[in-house]
Amino acid sequence: MTPQLAITMGDPAGVGPEIILKACKKLEGELLGNRLRLLIIGSNAVLAETKAALGLDLAIPEVSESDAVWPALATLQACPESEPIRPGQLSATAGHFAFKAIETAVRLAQTGRVLGLVTAPLNKEALNKAGHHFAGHTDMLAKLTGSSGSVMMLAHGNMRVSHLTTHVALEDVPKKLTPERLRYVIDITAEALAGLGLERRRIAVAALNPHAGEGGLFGRQDIDISAPVIAACRRDGLDVEGPVPGDTVFVKLRGGQYDAVVAMYHDQGHIPVKILGFHVDEKTGKWQALSGVNITLGLPIIRTSVDHGTAFDIAGKGIADENSLLEAIDYALKLASARSRSSKKDI
Repeated sequence: MTPQLAITMGDPAGVGPEIILKACKKLEGELLGNRLRLLIIGSNAVLAETKAALGLDLAIPEVSESDAVWPALATLQACPESEPIRPGQLSATAGHFAFKAIETAVRLAQTGRVLGLVTAPLNKEALNKAGHHFAGHTDMLAKLTGSSGSVMMLAHGNMRVSHLTTHVALEDVPKKLTPERLRYVIDITAEALAGLGLERRRIAVAALNPHAGEGGLFGRQDIDISAPVIAACRRDGLDVEGPVPGDTVFVKLRGGQYDAVVAMYHDQGHIPVKILGFHVDEKTGKWQALSGVNITLGLPIIRTSVDHGTAFDIAGKGIADENSLLEAIDYALKLASARSRSSKKDI
């Protein structure tokens, strides 16, 4: 069966509509050849305006959720248009569209009409202004799917980083480092590596404290919590190492000594991946493009995302880069293929 993915527009006032259209144009051959099927969910009006502004010759018919069959590339309205949405302008209307697009896509994934979700960025302020009180996609998806224990993984090239915690205050991170949570993140990271087709699945656990606690001088969490969990993982046959000091673990990951790292907190895991993913113009000092993918593990559905925000400052200017979205689509296809193979084995 040809893979069908839903692409949610995110905040329609951000760069989501632009990068979606640019990605679809690059994938036009795959779509016309029916080797890939994409359903864009968001604001049809914004998509049409963006397509006209970009001057793209791309046929994207509008469909409804009740249609029995969708064409290889189509757009589905997430909710009724209530007022115009302008590029770069924060609004509750745009935040509501972002939520309704995700809600629709989750429903379609749960009923099997799409094999996974690829999400463009949303704006947390707009989302909350619309009355949808979530910190972002990850906890929204957990709520909509009735899941607990979701894990964020960032991927860029051979850099794959899962996070023990994400959007929590730094002072709360040590409290979140429990044996149960760490073991869960390690296990689900190993499953993800298998789903991505990696034969070797060597995982490093980053230390919470400088120098992994330096024998207890700088904290005992790495010694008393992380080390015993890692030892138990190794006894169970998992290829896990650590705790590895945070100032060297990502260098080793980039060098291919590991296939993934479990980071303790948001910035520890995000900074190394994003430094490599951002492409900066040496003359202006401004970033031009960003590579990298955000994958939500631990959900009953597949979800990948771009690894950047709504970029309101460049929305509507026609200069947003679609590479991260193309990578997210590719990762979603890999994970969908792996899940499909696994399902057939279980029959």
